[in-house]
Amino acid sequence: MIEHTPLILAIAVASAFLVGLSKGGLPSVGTLAVPLLALVISPVTAAALLLPIFVASDMVGLYLYRRDYSARNLAILTPAAIAGVTIGWYFSASLSSVFIGMLVGAVGVLFCLNAWFGERYRAARVRSADVPGGIFWGVLTGLTSFVSHSGAPPFQMYVLPQRLQKMTFAGTSTILFAIINAVKLVPYWQLNQFAHFDVPLVLGLAAPAIIGTIAGRQLTRMIPDGLFFRLVQITLLLLSLKLIWDYVASLI
Repeated sequence: MIEHTPLILAIAVASAFLVGLSKGGLPSVGTLAVPLLALVISPVTAAALLLPIFVASDMVGLYLYRRDYSARNLAILTPAAIAGVTIGWYFSASLSSVFIGMLVGAVGVLFCLNAWFGERYRAARVRSADVPGGIFWGVLTGLTSFVSHSGAPPFQMYVLPQRLQKMTFAGTSTILFAIINAVKLVPYWQLNQFAHFDVPLVLGLAAPAIIGTIAGRQLTRMIPDGLFFRLVQITLLLLSLKLIWDYVASLI
């Protein structure tokens, strides 16, 4: 059972609110929730505690973005992401979350540098949602989401070059990760990660997560398109650098 100290409760509430903001459409802030909560409890416990919060806020996000999404992207990415979760489940005993995170982080850094400084990127035509690329990035999205809750960078690396409309991008992300998080409940239960499930705390964290989801939707609508996607890219870079640092720290 998790200790209900003021510090742990305050950080848990902040983490749940970040999850909600992300599900409301703000760029990737939910990925910071588990690392933040892991400052005061174990990372495994933090991931298991927040998964139901992700699912609860997903329900609100699905309603808010029921009309804003890319059907083609979801058709390509959803089965691939589910396959990625399945791969993570099957190899859960041997997969290193920090190593996979490092690989994703390296690609994310290269993507951002190319997006900002690559003349070829700026001159390139908008990419379409292609099946081979979608399968590759979708599997990686599901896999990294399962092992380290860091599925946002590979999703962004596939979808950002398509230059979707802001709300379409946010809605596609919200719907895809709602499906991924629902699928992850089964392997998390089978792997006994809910053995010490704190039901009262989870129920208490649902409220800030739902409030965050509604707030995130409103903020996403208000932020100009150019600033929104620049925030996505900056967040992607920061998350990628953190994933690389986590791997380096594990070696040290």
